[in-house]
Amino acid sequence: MAIHESDVATEVAPDVAAGRSTHVILARVLFGVFVVGTLGSFVIAILDANLTGAPILSAGGALGDVGLLVAFSAFPIIGYVLATRRPENTIGWVMLGMGVFMGLPINAFGTYAIHGGPGGRNLGLIFEAIDQPMWIPVVAIPATFLLLLFPDGHLPSPRWRWFARILGGGLVFIFFVILVGPGPIEGSTLSGARNPLGLESLRPFLGIALVTILVIPIGAIGSLVSLIQRFRRSRGIERLQLRWLVTAAIIVAGNYAAGVLFSLGGEWTGASTTNPAWLNVLQTISVLGFVLIPLAIGVSILRYHLFDIDVVINRAVLVGALAVFIAVVYVAIVAGVGAIVGGQASPLLSAAAAAVVALAFQPVRRRAQRFADRLVYGKRATPYEVLSEFSERVGNTYANEELLPRMARALGEGTGAARADVWVRVGDELRPEAAWPDEAAPSSPRPASLEEEEGTVTASSMFEPVRHHGELLGALSIEKRPGESLTATEEKLVRDLAAQAGLVLRNVGLTEDLLRTIEQLRASRQRLVSAQNEERRKLERNLHDGAQQQLVALAVKLRLLEQLVERDPAQARSVAAQLQGDTTEALEELRDLARGIYPPLLADKGLVAALESQARKSVVPVTVEGDGVGRYAREAEAAVYFSCLEALQNVAKYASASRATVTLSDGDGRLRFEVSDDGVGFDAASRSHGSGLQGIADRLAALDGEIEIRSVPGAGTTVAGTLPVSGEGGAPPS
Repeated sequence: MAIHESDVATEVAPDVAAGRSTHVILARVLFGVFVVGTLGSFVIAILDANLTGAPILSAGGALGDVGLLVAFSAFPIIGYVLATRRPENTIGWVMLGMGVFMGLPINAFGTYAIHGGPGGRNLGLIFEAIDQPMWIPVVAIPATFLLLLFPDGHLPSPRWRWFARILGGGLVFIFFVILVGPGPIEGSTLSGARNPLGLESLRPFLGIALVTILVIPIGAIGSLVSLIQRFRRSRGIERLQLRWLVTAAIIVAGNYAAGVLFSLGGEWTGASTTNPAWLNVLQTISVLGFVLIPLAIGVSILRYHLFDIDVVINRAVLVGALAVFIAVVYVAIVAGVGAIVGGQASPLLSAAAAAVVALAFQPVRRRAQRFADRLVYGKRATPYEVLSEFSERVGNTYANEELLPRMARALGEGTGAARADVWVRVGDELRPEAAWPDEAAPSSPRPASLEEEEGTVTASSMFEPVRHHGELLGALSIEKRPGESLTATEEKLVRDLAAQAGLVLRNVGLTEDLLRTIEQLRASRQRLVSAQNEERRKLERNLHDGAQQQLVALAVKLRLLEQLVERDPAQARSVAAQLQGDTTEALEELRDLARGIYPPLLADKGLVAALESQARKSVVPVTVEGDGVGRYAREAEAAVYFSCLEALQNVAKYASASRATVTLSDGDGRLRFEVSDDGVGFDAASRSHGSGLQGIADRLAALDGEIEIRSVPGAGTTVAGTLPVSGEGGAPPS
């Protein structure tokens, strides 16, 4: 029974839709648990605040960690989006799982119960004991498995499976050790409270078991190593995805480190009345900054308007460096000088600091930009270094397939462009022959119009023509990264490279022409050899089937004549007459063969007489015009003679012409011929040469000659050829 593709699609589609629907339902359930649990925590916290009388949003109140809650709530929110749109990616489910554990109101209810809520103190202590290991799925998993699985939800390679299994088993083991470990409850609302779930039988092994907590930092380091390895092997979109996460992690780590550093000796609440206002703001930003990590993960996986993060990093480094410079100058002048002179900060010192910043801003900005470029884009040579290196590479005479890519690379690296192309002129268009970087998509050819010959410059791109002695040979083009502009130095570098590239592209063009000519000559020689072999075989067949058979018959008749001379003289005379006729026919046969090799009339009288003799035998009336044409080298005359015969043969076969004309002329050291007819003609631009015309072209090319075909449908055809000759007519060939 035949199974149609549409039937299979009909059967498979519901399964796929059902699978996706199941994923969506599961994601909604998990996200609903997080939302309900979080709202429940808020409600319970408010009830607890009513019991204790503590302000709800105070530093030590029930909702004092609201900033941290808001920051970490981004993980399950982004996880829900990923799980519904990219259900095959494990990262979305991991982030949703974090939200489930984070949203459970275990800690809030434990505190509420201890303060007099339902269940009382005993139930509250049980909930607080359960809450003790809850930081593992909320903190340890993002620090390990998110890094290990990012960005596609799979391990970097099968070799990491053992690491993931040991890490997962270690985290589960630590979770249960903390859950049932005997001892006090850390951070309990009730002072001196002990774990009601603790198993005293485990106390002798508790110290050894807790050593396994080292699995978490070791796992975090290993996951970071896997991320670095993945980044080194990555290309294209995957590399951009990794850059988003790494950039977000660096910003979060920097903000948090700064917050911790400035908070030493103070309080970490984000709303302390004893801390300066700027420190409270910094602490709040440090905590809320954690939201950047799930946002970076979501944007990079969904690839929603994903762009090159290098621009963000570059600008962030530049702004950060300028901010540090301004802060250092202000502190040094206002605080430092003020402390030295023993006075308070004054408007005069502030004005002096502002003046120093204004004077040094542009030089510092240029240096900061160079530092940011070097940090983000790596080593970038100066224009002088680029030109020197390019000249050295040209001097090393690399092959064309190496030289043009090296030129594109020097252009791209020297200008810091996102893309660089080298164009070569072929006919009436410019074709891209090399691009940098290597994985860049090929560009489309451009017409060699007046605009391309003049070149174009925009804010972020440049197209510069390459000339040699005024002739357009190609072009160089660059495109900057989004948000970057061309500088005057980079424009000058492109123009200087274009000036140097003229001779290079000229040599490239000459080399390509030479290679094409060599290939054409090789093919022509091969065709000539094949034609000569075919002529030899034809001559052999003609001799065997014609003259040889006639000579054999003559020998037989001569023996017969010898026998008849004495017995039958009359019959002998008849045989002798036959022998005379047969001998004449054999001579004519041999003469015809000789004419095919080199016509005797051509050797005796020259081109005009030989062609007129052939014209009289043509089925199409032929006129030969060759006044003033003399004698030339034997090879030149033979090439023109046989080329004209081949052209006349084409006229008789294909042209449907009423007449034809053969014109011979010489001058300027060249012998010229034209065979014209008034036949049907053809489109010479769209049709290739047949075997006859190709034979003429090969015959002339062997003597450095050229062929030209001029034909228009309905207006006849002209086959013209030229040959260099050593002198103009007069002397017959030797």
